[in-house]
Amino acid sequence: MKIFSAELIRKADLFTIENEPISSVNLMERAAISCAEWISINFKLNTKFAIFCGNGNNGGDGFAIARLLYSKGFNVQVYADEKTNNFSDDALVNLKRLKNINEIQLKDFDEFEKMTLESNVIIIDALFGTGLSRKLEGKYQKLVEDLNKIKNTKISIDIPSGMFADIMNEENDVIFKSDVTLSFQFWKKAFLHPESGNFAGKVIVLDIQLSEDFIFKTPSDDFVIDDELINGIFKPRKEFSHKGTYGKSILIGGSYGKIGAISLAVKSALKAGSGLTFALAPKCGVEILQTLAPEAMFIEGGEKNVTEINIVDDAIYGIGPGLDTDLLTAKALIQFLKNYSKPLILDADGLNILAQNPENLQNIPSRSIITPHPKEFERLFGKTQNSFERLDLAKNKAEELDIYIVLKDHHTQVITPEKKVFYNITGNSGLAKGGSGDILTGIITSLLAQKYSEEEAGILGVWLHGKAADFAAEKYSKESTQPTDVISELGNVFLELNKKATTWL
Repeated sequence: MKIFSAELIRKADLFTIENEPISSVNLMERAAISCAEWISINFKLNTKFAIFCGNGNNGGDGFAIARLLYSKGFNVQVYADEKTNNFSDDALVNLKRLKNINEIQLKDFDEFEKMTLESNVIIIDALFGTGLSRKLEGKYQKLVEDLNKIKNTKISIDIPSGMFADIMNEENDVIFKSDVTLSFQFWKKAFLHPESGNFAGKVIVLDIQLSEDFIFKTPSDDFVIDDELINGIFKPRKEFSHKGTYGKSILIGGSYGKIGAISLAVKSALKAGSGLTFALAPKCGVEILQTLAPEAMFIEGGEKNVTEINIVDDAIYGIGPGLDTDLLTAKALIQFLKNYSKPLILDADGLNILAQNPENLQNIPSRSIITPHPKEFERLFGKTQNSFERLDLAKNKAEELDIYIVLKDHHTQVITPEKKVFYNITGNSGLAKGGSGDILTGIITSLLAQKYSEEEAGILGVWLHGKAADFAAEKYSKESTQPTDVISELGNVFLELNKKATTWL
């Protein structure tokens, strides 16, 4: 799914209005219907709603939603600022329609300050949409501050009021804190970054049937990794194949006391479908690795640390889990990179070794994939003020070094050398545990060995990783999910993918 800026979304609206054709107020009605239908499915009929409407088109959405919810039997109260009398044309149309229903209470914002909402009332924010160009001030700032203090369930329409769609708000900006955001047609970039996404809560993207022709023809460098994209990447196994068909993975890592990390990477590579899998690790880990992953073969790379890395033809290397940054290990890795020219995967201590000297970055083979978490990224490329700046820096470095960067975060970003960004939306906080990154390294290495392209391996890898974590969290909870649980659930994710790929059977 493409991510469009607020300006492109506005153009998509206008194109749809002109070419469907449909009036702007009827397009607003279509959006409101999609919201009302989602709400009616997810809330009981005796639920009460307090809808706060601004004077622009977001407020018009709110007025229409209030009318539609009332028609479905819900109890609705609406708050607006009628005294200003500067409503947008479509908002005014829906305000007049609302006033024709005497049973719906329409109150001024001032009245809200004098009353207390019952705890079971759902608050709906329809104050400001994606057209907002400045931070909230005055009465709207105070209103949102007051609403944020209330513990009631909160829903935002299209975007939380006060949030900018495409750029980061300043630290002290006031933003409506939602539990759910019902976004029209697209994810907004701000939903996918931790500083702002925390205000959006659970994001539900509603299809309001904006022009498919416009969406298809309008370019974007930002994407959400959705099921459609994954279904286009995934390749079911062919019946007439053998272990050589699915590649040779060599996972390099482990050191005394850190054999668990390389074991997780090896197990996940196996589970992700690698045809032949090797663990290149120090001798001290041989019994552990051969016990935990008997399907993998062992290559001795040293006594307590990896101090020797030999080049094996026709293999894909995943380097870093538990590797340590021992002087001899670092020397072996840098020498290997100087002699090796094919794409590989670098993670964890593999990246920490490179970060010791900026010149080391030039040794990363072209089209390789690196998978840093924010702190590792900082060691490699320097500090940034926030995740928006970090992403911009990552795009520049991916282009400069001709590499793919899998920037791990709540919504991990896969950044291409062409500066395209793919945001992952699977996964949960159950992955916030040591070992989760090692699993991802194994998965991506395995996919690259199976002849997925670098871009495909990165995109499919982060999606698989997150989806398996979602399955695991459903079984064990986010708190109790362990990295080994995530590896175990990879099989169920592949079962789901294969069912979708063979629906014709």
